Amino acid sequence: MLGNLNYYNVFITVAKTGSISRAADKLYISQPAVSKSISNLEEQLGTTLFTRSSRGVKLTDEGRLLYEHVENAFTYIENAEDDIVGFGAHSGIELRFGVSTSLCRYVLLDYLKDYINDNPHINITIDCHATLNTIPLVEDGTLDIGLICKTDIPKDMTYIDLTEIHDIFVANQSYLDNLSRERAEGPAVTNPYLMMGNFTGIIDDTSAKPNVLSTRELLETGNLMLLEKENITRRHVERYLSENDILPSRVLEVNNMDLLIDFAAIGLGISGVVKEFAKEKLRTGEVVELPLSVPLPPRKIGFIYKRKRREITSFLTDYVGC
Repeated sequence: MLGNLNYYNVFITVAKTGSISRAADKLYISQPAVSKSISNLEEQLGTTLFTRSSRGVKLTDEGRLLYEHVENAFTYIENAEDDIVGFGAHSGIELRFGVSTSLCRYVLLDYLKDYINDNPHINITIDCHATLNTIPLVEDGTLDIGLICKTDIPKDMTYIDLTEIHDIFVANQSYLDNLSRERAEGPAVTNPYLMMGNFTGIIDDTSAKPNVLSTRELLETGNLMLLEKENITRRHVERYLSENDILPSRVLEVNNMDLLIDFAAIGLGISGVVKEFAKEKLRTGEVVELPLSVPLPPRKIGFIYKRKRREITSFLTDYVGC
């Protein structure tokens, strides 16, 4: 084989990071050592693998061709190592999932049932983390595969779309009725948005029923229950509220989507939830969906992984259909 395997490892790392300095950090070697390895490889192959600029490095056409082959080769080597480690041991192969509790309960478990039945020799580990915590754990190899809400994905990781989810606001109907009644019986409340002559509400404020609050008024005067601030779902909902100039007066933080749904069902307030996760209580009428003329944008969820292991490929292809 031309060159040295270490040169190819450095080459792969530089290609994925797009930077000599970031590659050096990942490999725990100096930048000059990275540059020297790339120069040696280019000299031995008789071609230029990267173009350099102030923004970093970019693969040439020859570099992209080499990258495709080398990445596959390293994947085969890693798979072989996994097989050797697990050889002869009935429970030697492990597949580690990272997923939030809600995505695990409402999405992942359905896909895992058949996979586990068909692959009893594979140890399945599930670590429940929010999306923003799952991504770095998959990237550093602590976890093998993650199910996440789509967001910024590091360049060296693969993301595969699975489906869409839809965020809504729900509450118990009695809570909404009581909130409207209290508002009607209480002192007049000045809402600056309703005083704006050119203001168009997020839904129509007119109703055949007297003293019925609009969705905007419900969100601004009721107990609005949301996930914690660093959660992607919370950020998505807050962005929507901000873009539509909705100013909640009371926000209660809850760290679990199921609790948000349950709290809304017993009348503690209005919850921002994922519709697909609340469908059972919506079906039974324990909660109702607040109408919005401008719905929250749908979001995608999908799987991420860094190392293309045989077990990951089998799970995604044969059991998920990705």
